[in-house]
Amino acid sequence: MSVLVTGGARSGKSSFAERLCMQRSSEAWYVATAQAYDDEMRERIRLHQNQRDEAGYLWHTVEEPLALSELITRMGESHTGTSAPTILVDCLTLWLTNVLLTHEHEPEQVVLEHMNALVSAIKSYPGLLVLVTNEVGDGIVPEYALGRRYRDLAGILNQRIAAICREVFLVTVGIAIELKSKEYRL
Repeated sequence: MSVLVTGGARSGKSSFAERLCMQRSSEAWYVATAQAYDDEMRERIRLHQNQRDEAGYLWHTVEEPLALSELITRMGESHTGTSAPTILVDCLTLWLTNVLLTHEHEPEQVVLEHMNALVSAIKSYPGLLVLVTNEVGDGIVPEYALGRRYRDLAGILNQRIAAICREVFLVTVGIAIELKSKEYRL
């Protein structure tokens, strides 16, 4: 079962996703997609790691900035006959940033193919998969073409992932609201 957790920056998404895993599973794999390009990001990553360590929960951390679909597929396939581990991915929009910057000068189709592979891996994962993403479309229109391309692709990615998840939570000011069950269907 897949769960999507979205919201703005510093809304409490990651904390909620971690608590959700703790509530639903005795241990989990924490897949971090962030890359530390500067001291400030290294410090953020260190603080997140310390918070997880202090939680008293069994987290197995793996860093995977690009090959996320391959990792999810491998983890699902390696547990044939046993229950697949709970996975928390934090976060999809950082993963998208990594993919987009890696393929910045290639046709958009290349990034869309990475998205397709990720959607396929999520659909076929046999265990609990909690996915954190940022809601980036509520702000101003980015000034630069790359920023607009990122915003548009993030919107596409989030919609595609939400469509295949059983639960979708919006977290704002630390409060999580489950959206999927309240969806108005035409």
